[in-house]
Amino acid sequence: MVITLPQLSASETMGWNAVSIGYIAAVVVVLVATAAEVLHSFRIVRAAPLAFGPARQGRVALATLSAVLRVLALGAVAWGLAVLFVLPPKSHKAGEIKENEYRHLVLVLDVSRSMEVEDAGPDGKQKRSARAADLIQSFFGRVQADRYKTTVVAFGSEAKPVVVDTTDREVVRNILTELPMRHAFKPGDTDIFSGLTEAAKIARPWAPGTAILMMVTDGDTVPATGIPKMPASIGNNVVLVGVGNPVSGKSLGGHTTRQDASTLRQVATRLYGVYHDGNEKHLSTDLVSGIDQRARPPSADKFTAREYALICVGVGSAVLALLPAVLTLVGTGWAPGRHPRVARPKIDLQG
Repeated sequence: MVITLPQLSASETMGWNAVSIGYIAAVVVVLVATAAEVLHSFRIVRAAPLAFGPARQGRVALATLSAVLRVLALGAVAWGLAVLFVLPPKSHKAGEIKENEYRHLVLVLDVSRSMEVEDAGPDGKQKRSARAADLIQSFFGRVQADRYKTTVVAFGSEAKPVVVDTTDREVVRNILTELPMRHAFKPGDTDIFSGLTEAAKIARPWAPGTAILMMVTDGDTVPATGIPKMPASIGNNVVLVGVGNPVSGKSLGGHTTRQDASTLRQVATRLYGVYHDGNEKHLSTDLVSGIDQRARPPSADKFTAREYALICVGVGSAVLALLPAVLTLVGTGWAPGRHPRVARPKIDLQG
């Protein structure tokens, strides 16, 4: 019978080596510190009557407890420092982010003819497509954009992926502001669900709960049936953002176009997501923080040897620094040679 051991990556192997060296350093320090504390305890016992007075039992117990805390703190600091010394330095630069630390953002953009109508923005004079670009740029400005891989799916009468999993924000900005995507589609009714279907297809292979789907549209035409089911990578992390005036419409191609807020809200509900009217207001901070946190990769929540080492160094150093101050404040409570003054009677020398 052949037993196959699991293969560890270079970083995992380095982590195990660092932990092992940390244990060795901690054991050595604990043994030396224990020997020193035991030797010191004999001196404490001999000097206890002078230092703590007759009722010295409680004070001796406190001194013994402080010795145990010092040994444990020294061991924790030794383990943490040894692990941090062996582990390679960690950088938070965008180019050095691990693959499993990325979030995914799927932008599903309406590029139909109605998105060129100028009735969006706080003053109602902005194109809907320009307002959509502002909303997305605002989202990037309030999250760690370098940790996102962005996919852009454009839809009109059909849906087409424009870019998949890019980390270059300039590419996304160019798509939003300068690329005339409307001309890539045949004339016809806008099919919102085709954009959702294409987004679900792209996001299906990703890890569960690591993606955000953000659709920006005016909801001018929404089919009654055919809404797709989102994959586990997206789940309920869906945001539908409406642009365009939801009250008064404008004539376009023989019909009145305006943001269909009620229909978009129903679609968001069926996708277990949220709807936001972005015609005048940007996405709220609470909404951005919520969807960003839900897309956090599970591996990002796991503590590694580095985090445990930092905790050990911090806690151990705090104990070693505060313990002498605490012992000084508690004190001995024994003041040899001091006696309370006795009130002496006054003598009347004139009597």
